[in-house]
Amino acid sequence: MIRGSTYQRKDGRWECRLSFVDENGRRRYRSFYGKTKKEAEYKLEVASRSMVEKKEEITEMTVKDLATEWLYAVKNRVKESTLCNYRMKIEKHIVPAFGSVQCTVMKARMVYEFIEKKLGEGLSARYITDIMTLFKSIFRYGAREYDFKNAVDGIIMPKKTKPEIKMLDKKQIDTLSAYINNNQNGTTLGIALSLYTGMRIGEVCALRWQDIDIEKRILTVSHTIQRIQCFEGERRTKVVITEPKSESSRRVIPIPDCLLPMLEQLSDKPDRFVLSGSLKPVEPRTMQNRFKRVLNNVNLPSTFRYHSLRHSMASTAIELGFDVKTLSEILGHSSVQITLDRYIHSSMEHKRSCMNLLTMAS
Repeated sequence: MIRGSTYQRKDGRWECRLSFVDENGRRRYRSFYGKTKKEAEYKLEVASRSMVEKKEEITEMTVKDLATEWLYAVKNRVKESTLCNYRMKIEKHIVPAFGSVQCTVMKARMVYEFIEKKLGEGLSARYITDIMTLFKSIFRYGAREYDFKNAVDGIIMPKKTKPEIKMLDKKQIDTLSAYINNNQNGTTLGIALSLYTGMRIGEVCALRWQDIDIEKRILTVSHTIQRIQCFEGERRTKVVITEPKSESSRRVIPIPDCLLPMLEQLSDKPDRFVLSGSLKPVEPRTMQNRFKRVLNNVNLPSTFRYHSLRHSMASTAIELGFDVKTLSEILGHSSVQITLDRYIHSSMEHKRSCMNLLTMAS
């Protein structure tokens, strides 16, 4: 038995959903789309007639249709920044390559050709893997809702190379610390917080004085700032203050003694942002630029990224004797393994001191 229903979607298009029972007695669904109700109903009528006559399962849903529907399905389950990231990858990479392709004719070969093309365009294997992870989620949804074959399932991802992280050595940290001590302001305080607590740049930018308890010597990480793309109307970007990237990123960090004098000196009204000293925050991109200027002022390489401060803190902490579990919680990681895999970098000096522990019997 075949039944159909027609309704207008939130994106303005009309959808006719075809409901039928397959040869195994299971209820199945197929969707047909049109700019007008008449167009969608015509597509459904043609497909229904074909299924009755040929006993075939047909859907005209394209990859663009499926991706659009998937976005609506997940929009209330993810943060605004995450949704914008999904939409950007879909519009910039997936739709141009596969938008008009019907989901039922997708082949693994087409996906592998897409991966090769993106690698040839200079995209990193890590970024392409992010695109493919998104693509797989979209097709898993489609296979579950419409029962077509998932052509993206089982695709082998390109081999990822571990990105080289350029960290500050002890001499460079001392140079930067001396500059911070002699030039105390919102910018240098932000750098010091990342260098001695491992806070991410967005977390530092979102920090208010009410998040810092000097008396108890703790600070609370409860927000982050980032610039995201907007897609309502004209495409543009905006700065948003949101919850941290994960539940484990929401944390309380003991303030090290070395930061207390600077915090006491610069302390401001509770609702003021720490970096700006005002009700308006400094956005991460601006902080990146300020960090570059500080590096230039102390004659340190401009190749250091702000995130290098976080890596430098983690490696220094391990060499000073931090246990990995404590460090992982301070950094806001969901597991100790992430800390070990991404943030533990041993300096040549430490490697040499370890090697010198080996002795040869005389």
